[in-house]
Amino acid sequence: MRNPETILNSLSAHSKDVHYKYERLYRILFNEQMFYVAYQRIYAKPGNMTPGSDDKTIDGMSIERIGHLIATLKDESYMPTPARRVYIPKKNGKKRPLGIPSIEDKMVQEVVRLILEAIYEGHFEDTSHGFRPRRSCQTALRSIRNLFTGANWFIEGDIKGFFDNIDHHILIDTLRERISDERFIRLIWKFLKAGYIEDFTFHNTYSGTPQGGIISPILANVYLDKFDKYMREYAESFDKGKKRRENPLHAKYSRKAIRLRKAIRNATDEDIKRELLSQLKVAEAMTRNTSASMAMDSNYKRLKYIRYADDFLIGVIGSKDDCVKMKKDFTTFMRDKLKLELSEEKTLITNAQDSAKFLGYEISIRKSEAMKRNKLGWLKRPFSGRIMLTLPIATVQKKLLELKAMELRVINGKEIWYAMPRNYLTKEDPATICARYTTEIRGLYQYYRIADNISYAGSKFGYIMRYSFCKTLAKKLNSSTAKVIRKYRRDHDLAIPYQEKKGETKFRIFYNDGFARQEPNKDATCDNLPNTFVLPFPTLAERLMEHKCELCGATNVKTVMYQVRKLKGIPLNTEWHRIMIKKWRKTLAVCEHCNAKIHEHDK
Repeated sequence: MRNPETILNSLSAHSKDVHYKYERLYRILFNEQMFYVAYQRIYAKPGNMTPGSDDKTIDGMSIERIGHLIATLKDESYMPTPARRVYIPKKNGKKRPLGIPSIEDKMVQEVVRLILEAIYEGHFEDTSHGFRPRRSCQTALRSIRNLFTGANWFIEGDIKGFFDNIDHHILIDTLRERISDERFIRLIWKFLKAGYIEDFTFHNTYSGTPQGGIISPILANVYLDKFDKYMREYAESFDKGKKRRENPLHAKYSRKAIRLRKAIRNATDEDIKRELLSQLKVAEAMTRNTSASMAMDSNYKRLKYIRYADDFLIGVIGSKDDCVKMKKDFTTFMRDKLKLELSEEKTLITNAQDSAKFLGYEISIRKSEAMKRNKLGWLKRPFSGRIMLTLPIATVQKKLLELKAMELRVINGKEIWYAMPRNYLTKEDPATICARYTTEIRGLYQYYRIADNISYAGSKFGYIMRYSFCKTLAKKLNSSTAKVIRKYRRDHDLAIPYQEKKGETKFRIFYNDGFARQEPNKDATCDNLPNTFVLPFPTLAERLMEHKCELCGATNVKTVMYQVRKLKGIPLNTEWHRIMIKKWRKTLAVCEHCNAKIHEHDK
């Protein structure tokens, strides 16, 4: 049986060859090792302890269960179960539908996802950053910072209900362009048509990708890859000229300065030299204050495009008329080729002096008259025209209000941010409250750490959170904020003591790492070379194949994997929980007798 890494690396070797067609992919699903890897990759997610529509969870996984799943794939009797639909709250107060597939479906989808990733990763465009290995929001934003310099206009793209409106036939036809295996295609069809169950009623799915499905993100990328490639070709046809035309005024003042310098060198009379020096200063000042190139040059145009999932941003060096035409062309392509609709209201054309919104950041072009000498000693404006990535203060305000860490007060006509205690946290112990605040501060900082204004905006957020924390503790301890600060202050930090299980006293430090701006991780490469797959070693399957009960010690027995959602908070009144805590594992390979005993106790 071939090693999964060997299989996937073999597939990825042909990824960049657009003429290569993949055959006999379906038989990869007969490889038990692929499912052991899939199990290893998905088991740790707490959501796998939530039952699907078949009422099963990942608890009770066994070699036999995997073998039965593979057998149904071999004779093509395998049918995905409809996803169980639930609703999760959105930040705007509305609810987002989420489908919960069965565990067997998740494992099959993970194997399919690995195969599709190996096939398509080298085929995708550099401009796509969502749901791809070694790419993220940070790499998308870094690309914008590097590529959009000097843009005059931004086009913010918004696709209406993208994930729910993917046309199944277009998606399957797109897959067939690279895949020549109808059994594999039929399996994808099964997932697309599996439907969902809501309020005990089955609903068919006529469009869109499987909700909550592991394969949904990569299928979405396959679908929008056509738009990515269209944008590459569109940019190639739109781009014009090698550089902007020189500004005639700048050239005039520059030539005058050259003539004056030459005249000064040849002048012998000191009065004349002083007069020439005075004129030179004026000419140099005019040269510095005049742009060297024409900001609007009809013979120089550029288009840059970045996409993350269903959001995209376009930077244009050109006119507004160019942008209006582009928006019309993109709308037509989406409608005719992908059967998708660009939102007329949310697909905005924005002047680069204003701010476009993308991935939670505000993006604009910096205008700066600051001068700096280059390596040749020439004065330049190195900051003008550069991309500014900023954290909107409105986002900081909204986050603090959502957390109920502050309220807005108007004093003398001025809006004041006033830190407030979070009463709903007072039931927790002080160390837990400290950990929660620190995690929330670090979460915001980690996402916005590349923002140009993170030092200011992050400090503002951290200041309110620090005093909200102190007021929350004061409320809990029935004390004052000043007394709480005096009690827990250690140098410039707030340190909350807590007892470890062994009785040792330790301190939990309130967030004190600052808000310095950082560059995106340079290791997050943005090329699209085929992957070299390094997969996790399937230790869970290895433990099951030992046929040894990790609870009673019985050997040569059938074993299943007992699993809990998380270790935190599990009671220590049973032997199996004590073993799991001791080994710090969420899983325990047990024999059928012990498994029955465990579940009888858990009822």
